[in-house]
Amino acid sequence: MAPVSKSSTTEGLPVAPALEAAHVPQRATRVDRRVVQMTFVAVLIALVAGVIAQGLAHLIDLITNIAFYGRFALTPVSPAGHQLGIFVLFVPVVGGILVGFMARYGSKSIRGHGIPEAMEQVLINQSRIPARMAFLKPISAAIAIGTGGPFGAEGPIIATGGALGSVVGQLLKTTADERKILLSAGAAAGMSATFGSPVSAVLLAIELLLFEFRPRSFIPVALASVTAAAVRMGFVGAAPAFAMPELAQPAGAAIASYIFLGAAVGVVSVYITRAVYAIEDGFEHLPIHWMWWPALGAVAVGVIGYAVPRTLGIGYENIEEILSGEITGQALVILFTFKFISWAVSLGSGTSGGTLAPLFTIGGGLGAALGSATLFLFPHIGLDVRVAALVGMAAIFAGASRALLASVVFAFETTMQPLGLLPLLGGCTAAYLVSSLLMKHTIMTEKIARRGVQVLTEYTVDSLAQTLVRESASYPAVSLKADMTVEQVRSWVALDLPESRHQGFPILDPEGRLIGVLTRRDLFDPNIPVTTPLRELIKRPPAVVFEAHTLREAADLMVEEDIGRLPVITRSHPSKVVAMLTRSDLLLAHRKRLEEAHQMQQSIRWGKGPSASG
Repeated sequence: MAPVSKSSTTEGLPVAPALEAAHVPQRATRVDRRVVQMTFVAVLIALVAGVIAQGLAHLIDLITNIAFYGRFALTPVSPAGHQLGIFVLFVPVVGGILVGFMARYGSKSIRGHGIPEAMEQVLINQSRIPARMAFLKPISAAIAIGTGGPFGAEGPIIATGGALGSVVGQLLKTTADERKILLSAGAAAGMSATFGSPVSAVLLAIELLLFEFRPRSFIPVALASVTAAAVRMGFVGAAPAFAMPELAQPAGAAIASYIFLGAAVGVVSVYITRAVYAIEDGFEHLPIHWMWWPALGAVAVGVIGYAVPRTLGIGYENIEEILSGEITGQALVILFTFKFISWAVSLGSGTSGGTLAPLFTIGGGLGAALGSATLFLFPHIGLDVRVAALVGMAAIFAGASRALLASVVFAFETTMQPLGLLPLLGGCTAAYLVSSLLMKHTIMTEKIARRGVQVLTEYTVDSLAQTLVRESASYPAVSLKADMTVEQVRSWVALDLPESRHQGFPILDPEGRLIGVLTRRDLFDPNIPVTTPLRELIKRPPAVVFEAHTLREAADLMVEEDIGRLPVITRSHPSKVVAMLTRSDLLLAHRKRLEEAHQMQQSIRWGKGPSASG
């Protein structure tokens, strides 16, 4: 750390020359010029990601037209209306073969649904994603989806945007934190450009990629997300992704039913997650190379697509019709049941595709079915089946991914139905609760956790950052005079007094001003003549900490300076050492926090309430 100036350290008060060069903890700046620079870069990434998102959508349309209708066109079309008959069985298999070859000879990382892979790069690879992922992922996904794969385009676009942000970060020689921000900005831009949901895209980035909530992180991500949403508006307009009839204000009984419905969907989300990974485990035991697994999984896609054509492709139109109440009864149950089977088998085979659209179809259909059953049994509670579908759509994603806030806001942004917010919050929270109780990892983190990577899903303020130095330092400081000789100090230590048992001592000049710090190792070095004055043993300016600094800032300085103790000074008298802060003091602060938490748990366990410990 560079030495600080006299004015920044002492506020103009006279100090010893050594203290003028002292190293002190640097205050963390929330927003600075570097944040502005990263924001500018993030916005540029979002502009490109927004265009890529539209390009991927057109590429999927092109491949769909070629594969199912034999025409070269960019017209948006669903594969469900094909006239291929039994030959439809072979279309997904061809797509699976192509994806398998791309994965083996291009990059194995294109396999999967995108978000877990991006999370893994953030957690274990300092947010470094190979440049080839920026084009291999969207192309492989377009092939898989365009040939009938039951996936959404959002996962690959999120992964592509994240790869773009990571590559730009590597080219600009950024830090790991800055690359993570640019990766998250690109990912959020991809989601925003797909669904026109900028707020939920930011929340998704915070909940699944950033692993933090700081202004210097979410400002670039938020502006990137807004930029991508504007790009989408320029291409397709501002209409919501899923048009839905106007909703009425739900009554109390209906809200309660939506909460219970969300809890039921949460249970299903747990078993859906387990089923996907059980199928993936099954493919792992096959005696053939993994390159052929996508083609094998595509057999199930083709068979189910032949029987239930609506399961083929992205199926955004299915989601819209479910939310509008146009698909009901047996057709509804068949759709979400077979969509799940087709998606789970295909995804478990390791092909390239997203999870959001299939989960929304499954959850929306399940919610509508449960809502219809509830309305039949309890017709007077005022339940709206369309709201039940909306809650189911969001709750299944909240339960499977545990991105609670992103799920709630996404359902609102993609339908623009503000009266659905209260049922959404209740239902998604219930699903989140059930999922947290029944499942340790999520559909996003299970694969990473199996590789031994610890995934943080809870964000709390560092206890060291909440505790000031003055609350933990050892008062008063036991200091030594600079004119003392080594022999005098050793004789004093030999007395074994309580104050002589410390491992380090601040050294003061005749005026009582700090000039350095010496440890027992320095003082008992056998190569030093015993007549040497202490001032001659000091090799560098001291590192000091103010009483008003936090323990986190002090701990960081200890690591940077490779020392185990810091003299504590005050801003009113910066020349005077008032205390010493050691690594033991830091550990003691941790111990106090743990003891308080333990006492609280004991109080709750014995039913004494929070006040029992105090």
